Amino acid sequence: MTIPALKNAIRDIPDFPKEGIIFKDITPLLAEPSLFKLAVDTLAGRHRDSRIDRVCVVESRGFLFGSAVAYQLGAGLVPIRKKGKLPHETLEAAYDLEYGTATLQVHVDAFEPGTRVLLIDDLLATGGTAEASARLIEQLGGKLIEIQFLIELAFLNGREKLTKYPVFAPIVYD
Repeated sequence: MTIPALKNAIRDIPDFPKEGIIFKDITPLLAEPSLFKLAVDTLAGRHRDSRIDRVCVVESRGFLFGSAVAYQLGAGLVPIRKKGKLPHETLEAAYDLEYGTATLQVHVDAFEPGTRVLLIDDLLATGGTAEASARLIEQLGGKLIEIQFLIELAFLNGREKLTKYPVFAPIVYD
């Protein structure tokens, strides 16, 4: 199994969630155990020796990969969620999506200053979600080691918002 096998399992859904958007559907990849394992191993393998303390995962598809990566790395898991979904005191950041606006939140006690953090989401589009998540991590004193995505839509130039961070995405659509 290779990265092209992962890419081949992702299907395009036109006009979802709104007209003009081509949604990258990862459910076929998730349904195939060998492909899901390859995706998680690809992300986790980069940091087996990095001493990651926490894996921050972005709602909602970031949860799918990030929780498995955290388990493999022996790291804690910190959810970054949409506004109103976390029960404890939170810090929040607003951002623009490719098809609207949103606000993310994280618990204020998610980690201590200096905590080594890996940020994971499923897809890099315009970079707004990742940039807002990175701001939250840094505001809490976390040391962001890398931002990982399974998929990057390079034609949307999302990396431009993330130039101060290392970014990794094994599957790229130009």
